[in-house]
Amino acid sequence: MAIYRYSEWDGTQDIFELDADDLMRHLERYLMPYGDLSYALRALQRGGITDSQGRRLPSLEDLLNRLRQRRQQQLDKYNLGSILDDIRKRLENIVKTEREGISRRLEEARQQAQEGPAELSQEERERLLQALEERATRNLEKLDNLPQDIGGQIRELSQYDYIDDNARQQFQELMDLLKKCAMQPYAKNLMQQLRNLQPGDMAAIRQLLQAINEMLEQRLRGEEPDYQQFLRRFGHLLGPQPPQSLDELIEYLQEQIRQAQSLLDSMSPEDRQALEQLLESVIDDATRRELQRLSANIQALNPDFPLHQRYLFSGEEPISYTEALKLMEMLHKMDRLEAQLEDARYSRSTDAISEELVKELLGEQAARELEQLRNITRVLEEAGYIQQNEYGYELTPRGIRKIGQKALQDIFEKLKKDALGAHNLRRKGTGGERTGETRRYQFGDEFNIHIQKTVMNSLYREPKVPPLKVAPEDFEVFETEALTRSATVLMLDLSLSMPMRGNFEAAKRVAIALDSLIRSQFPRDILHTIGFSTYARLIKKDELLYISWDEFDPYTNMQQGLALARHLLGKVRAANKQVILITDGEPTAHIENGRLFLQDPPSLRTLQLTLREAQRCARAGIVINTFMLDTYQLYTAFVDQMAKVGKGRVFFTSADKLGQYVLVDYVANKRRRV
Repeated sequence: MAIYRYSEWDGTQDIFELDADDLMRHLERYLMPYGDLSYALRALQRGGITDSQGRRLPSLEDLLNRLRQRRQQQLDKYNLGSILDDIRKRLENIVKTEREGISRRLEEARQQAQEGPAELSQEERERLLQALEERATRNLEKLDNLPQDIGGQIRELSQYDYIDDNARQQFQELMDLLKKCAMQPYAKNLMQQLRNLQPGDMAAIRQLLQAINEMLEQRLRGEEPDYQQFLRRFGHLLGPQPPQSLDELIEYLQEQIRQAQSLLDSMSPEDRQALEQLLESVIDDATRRELQRLSANIQALNPDFPLHQRYLFSGEEPISYTEALKLMEMLHKMDRLEAQLEDARYSRSTDAISEELVKELLGEQAARELEQLRNITRVLEEAGYIQQNEYGYELTPRGIRKIGQKALQDIFEKLKKDALGAHNLRRKGTGGERTGETRRYQFGDEFNIHIQKTVMNSLYREPKVPPLKVAPEDFEVFETEALTRSATVLMLDLSLSMPMRGNFEAAKRVAIALDSLIRSQFPRDILHTIGFSTYARLIKKDELLYISWDEFDPYTNMQQGLALARHLLGKVRAANKQVILITDGEPTAHIENGRLFLQDPPSLRTLQLTLREAQRCARAGIVINTFMLDTYQLYTAFVDQMAKVGKGRVFFTSADKLGQYVLVDYVANKRRRV
């Protein structure tokens, strides 16, 4: 019987396919606040992407959180104290087996003394029994007085004269295991190959360590060792894929030593000391000296290498020493991948992230998701939205148009929702949209013929059967709205208060949307953009998307901005000239006699010179329309005064309504004669 399981839709149950238009929609969201394309592309990878169907591509942040969660699961699972518990139990079992063996052997000896073989005399049987009893007494006394620490017990039992063969075998197996554990950080592949350690095996390991130390000391002296000769001699001890250079070998040994050190660092002080003593107790003096020499050489070659890394375990599940070393290896890989993901969040590229590690630690699905995140720039490039330059990526003209259209579309969608746009069009003229009304054709009119009315006019003039004869006076044309050519300067406040009050992004969107509107629907119009804070400056069209506020600059120099606007508009011929001023405060800076003056709250002189510049604009036929994003009473008084002087209007609005007011007002002014 089939079983079907249902889960809540979270956007990950379907295959995500990168779509360039969806990517641009998300890119625009990150590009608007700071105007930094590199940041926006990184933010796409950091923040994840949801397509139009609700399917979601996880972000670098999601992969990072998933990795951290898996690491914490391991830390919550295991108890490192159980490493010694396992050895303690083995030692207890060895002692118990030996005691039982002694008891059994004594009982057998006593029975044999009474019923022994005929070839031995009674006296000889009793003498043998007495020797065994004396030996058993000495052994039991040694077992009773074993040290409390595990290392001490190992040392005593390694010199102990076992009576029970099974106990001797168990101890030998434990010693082999401990020697493998002690040597695993230095000869892991060899330890995995050997089932039982023989005296010759430890000698081979010692020779391997000596050869490595000689090469490292040569490197420290500035010499270059013959690594290929070393490989020919010892390569079989380093596994099927030995390091192919001395640098690779050093890196491998560093990581192995670091794993063993991390295991010790992650244990309690008591357990750490006990394990260190235990591992030292199973290694002969000559091998111990080579290991100490190796650690010193590795440290000298790379003194900055971080050997110590502590993990906080809180679980209950037991784990062996070998398993714990494997766990340390996995945790170190997780740390390495975490660092790669962290770096990728702030760098231009994800190339440094190891796909192998992602696949090993997070699975095949995560590796595919990483590949798609890497393909974001490729998809945008292939669609023609971005291109590479010597500094990184930049938007293409097509990409700039796409974002402008998106900004414009967003504003008009809000218009539909909010039922705004109550600007009645009362004036008829040419160059605009059809009104639905018609009139007789006059010389100079656009030839937008209303065919049905033209035919009816011919019939009214001369009723007859077809074919009809149409005279010039029969032509009926559509009425259209009158359009005027405009020259506009958009003055955009870039002072620190704009982002602090959440107004900058909305103002920037309006600038981009207005630019897109003029390019697409009113190409004969002229638009300049001026950004102003302490100083005013012209912003070129190709810089508009990349502008950001002037960080740590709280001043607003409207006077210089209006002077620059007057200069720009004075160069063009247009029926309408206007300044659209978007701000959230009053002027706090001005320039007089070539000197800059700053004061907040504003000085009377700053207000006077700003109003004087507005008056000059009015004399030049330039209307100043102000869109105020703050309703503070002192601010409203100033902009009301400027509207009177500049023969314009003031709109008090909020960031979310700004675009609707600016664009509707612009379009409305296009359709009336001034």
